[in-house]
Amino acid sequence: MNAPPQLLTNLTAATLTQDADPYGLIGDAAIALDGGTIRWAGPLAELPQDLRDGERHDLGGRLVTPGLIDCHTHLVHGGNRAAEFEMRLKGASYEEVARAGGGIVSTVSATRGASEDALLSDALRRADALIAEGVTTLEIKSGYGLDIETELRMLRVARAVMANRAVRVKTSFLGAHAVPPEYKGRDDAYIDTICIPALRAAHAEGLVDAVDGFCEGIAFSPAQIARVFDVAAALGLPVKLHAEQLSNLGGAAMAAGYGALSADHIEYLDEDGVKAMAQAGTAAVLLPGAFYTLRETQVPPVAALRDHGVPIALATDANPGSSPLTSLLLTMNMGCTLFRLTPEEALRGVTVNAARALGLSDVGTIAAGQRAELAVWDIEHPAELSYRIGFNPLHTRIFGALE
Repeated sequence: MNAPPQLLTNLTAATLTQDADPYGLIGDAAIALDGGTIRWAGPLAELPQDLRDGERHDLGGRLVTPGLIDCHTHLVHGGNRAAEFEMRLKGASYEEVARAGGGIVSTVSATRGASEDALLSDALRRADALIAEGVTTLEIKSGYGLDIETELRMLRVARAVMANRAVRVKTSFLGAHAVPPEYKGRDDAYIDTICIPALRAAHAEGLVDAVDGFCEGIAFSPAQIARVFDVAAALGLPVKLHAEQLSNLGGAAMAAGYGALSADHIEYLDEDGVKAMAQAGTAAVLLPGAFYTLRETQVPPVAALRDHGVPIALATDANPGSSPLTSLLLTMNMGCTLFRLTPEEALRGVTVNAARALGLSDVGTIAAGQRAELAVWDIEHPAELSYRIGFNPLHTRIFGALE
């Protein structure tokens, strides 16, 4: 005999299901959970008769949202780059640090030297910080190995995060992140002899959910990224791209041509790039932590994204260099304060639109058939999630069932 559903009552639900209604709010709502799935959600007065005998849990009038989604992180890495933080404060630019041998390649050295156990231990601590804020889905990238062995090790650790925590992890292969020192000046050779073979090997092990790249003057050209994306397409893997962060190379439009799930950063994105993303259904992932840490002044074209209906997601970009940020709540505040998003856009950016940026359709909203991944908050209105700074109002996180 099947167990009765869990029935959450005495709550306000921010369902995020209807663009026309602010937050998709339902007062005096009920949510029925059954076998790790949302069976029903709506006003308590409309609760179907066959669910009324479910195991009831009174949530004390609290607000319930979908579980939060951090759709762009680099949680698996070795070491830190606090020294470079000081360098930038003394006037060095991100590009100057990178060209001097710092930046991504310094993390590559630390990551190559770290064991799988050490990488996992550190990654779990970072993941725990996000989980404590109601995050139920994470994306984790490779890209700090830049050799076949370490890229695979990073992806195995990303999979192990999901095995060790009640959180869903989607992996992105980011072999085209930077050129390692041993291939300096031989970018194309690196793509051919390391990046693409590493991608094929990772795919063969079942370690890759999507393929990413860094399209920038200090990284790879659109043509070089396209060669990696061609392999991704042949393997049946979706793509996404770090694009237009420091300059406009047309990377977002190129990625949109491959039907990319997302283009991320995009501070220098132009109107043509926005239109290409809109036509392809490519989400924009804004990363205010990097904007803040690098003290950038060029803001993403939020108005154009709105005008053309491009879904806007937000993420921490948690990484050791340009965004050492492991708070998605602070990211929401930054998105509003720095990029002038509305609190509703910020919440949609870490739920329904973040799900879209990962190619997921079973999370991000509160609706029948969705996974039972929810966050219960000690707040009265969802705008409070973006309004407060350094304050975590999470009451409990639901991952499959209320414990």
